[in-house]
Amino acid sequence: MIGRGRMLQGGTALVALLCAGLSSPVADPLLTMGYLGVAVCILVFRSVWQAFVILGFAGVVGLRVLTAEAVDTTGVVALGAGLLPVALVWLMAWISVTLIADARPETLWHQRLQRLVVPLIFGATVLWLWQALVVALGVSPVILPQPSAIAAKFASALPVLWGDFVQTFIKGALTGYVMGCAAAFVTALAVDRSPFLQRGLLPVGNFVAALPIVGIAPILVMWFGFDWQSKAAVVVVMVFFPMLVNTVEGLKAADVLQRDLMATYSASYGQSLLKLRLPAAMPFVFNGLKICTTLAMIGAIVAEFFGSPTQGMGFRISTEVGRLGLDMVWAEIAVAALAGSAFYAGVAVMEKGVTFWHPSQRGR
Repeated sequence: MIGRGRMLQGGTALVALLCAGLSSPVADPLLTMGYLGVAVCILVFRSVWQAFVILGFAGVVGLRVLTAEAVDTTGVVALGAGLLPVALVWLMAWISVTLIADARPETLWHQRLQRLVVPLIFGATVLWLWQALVVALGVSPVILPQPSAIAAKFASALPVLWGDFVQTFIKGALTGYVMGCAAAFVTALAVDRSPFLQRGLLPVGNFVAALPIVGIAPILVMWFGFDWQSKAAVVVVMVFFPMLVNTVEGLKAADVLQRDLMATYSASYGQSLLKLRLPAAMPFVFNGLKICTTLAMIGAIVAEFFGSPTQGMGFRISTEVGRLGLDMVWAEIAVAALAGSAFYAGVAVMEKGVTFWHPSQRGR
């Protein structure tokens, strides 16, 4: 690490020395020695093993900070006892993630472990920083609850969260996603076959895609009722045009020389479509599918704000906000984020299996 890396190391070592000077070696000698150890480790070593040593120190300091702040009844945290250790933990995690990310693992197993460890460390550090700052600054749970309170609510309300997940994701988002993407794919084939549809349908689809979802959702709720069917209809409207555009562009991806070769072989339109153009379009198709995963979740949740049975993520969020149950709101947000991420990851895995021949996949 040179340049900025050296400045980051020096700044972190300085913060560690300040923490060691402001901490009481009599009341907490282990913590004071830990600060000094962090400063020496950062200044002397520059390896991947240093990252895990620093992470160990960061865990000890982080737990000590949270424990000290939890018994602080005044709600005021002194600079040396609270904010400097918070900054130190963040800097230590930053250096650790940088060291691990810059490493060049030789085996495939170590490469996969590296791709897993870096986001886990970063995510855990962000959650810790959220918890530490909310407690240190005395933020009201109505404004921003602590991650620990959200986790406790998540664990105690699992049956409710599962029911909302089934109503919103499986019945609304997933059903609408499948119907909308399938309809867009078939329409793209028709558009590719017919120049009339290409000139007439795509501008209309662009117009429909520009309509605000908050204007379409209440109309579709009145048309299809308050159950999951209206939510699926909203999702169909949201995912149709992105999927259509990506598929139409993908069908044009084959080279002119490749098309001429198929014509030389006297291939029919169907044979050329199945053996050349659809395989070449698969990266574009999966790009549209991945974009639509997030749109499906957003559409289903927003639609539930305009009418829903007594279940669903959107219904629960709007209800709990009215009752100032922000911990439940954040628990629903966590469920939506996990479901959307898993949905996206599933489509990405399918893409890797189908488009294994593509340079983007071979490069990985």
